[in-house]
Amino acid sequence: METNPNLGPDSEIPDNEIIALQALGWVLQDQDRAERLLALTGLDPRELRSGLEDPTMLSSLLGFLANHEPDLVACADAIGVAPAKLAAAAQHLNSSGDFYE
Repeated sequence: METNPNLGPDSEIPDNEIIALQALGWVLQDQDRAERLLALTGLDPRELRSGLEDPTMLSSLLGFLANHEPDLVACADAIGVAPAKLAAAAQHLNSSGDFYE
């Protein structure tokens, strides 16, 4: 299991959610990419902020990256994970057993 040095050992945030949030941070660093995310997902900034704890929304974000391979590869490189790990995180977050309260 990969660990994030920014989190303590008692962190309760699942790795897939951490990966998705790191990916979101990467997406939002570029205005054109951020605008494309909002346009393609139909979200507005308020909805995006309110959905940060929703595994389905996080999965959709990773799906946005998976649908544009150059962004997927660049994001994976920037956050230090394999592109396949981003795709796997999206599938895991979208599974019915991965909802956390």
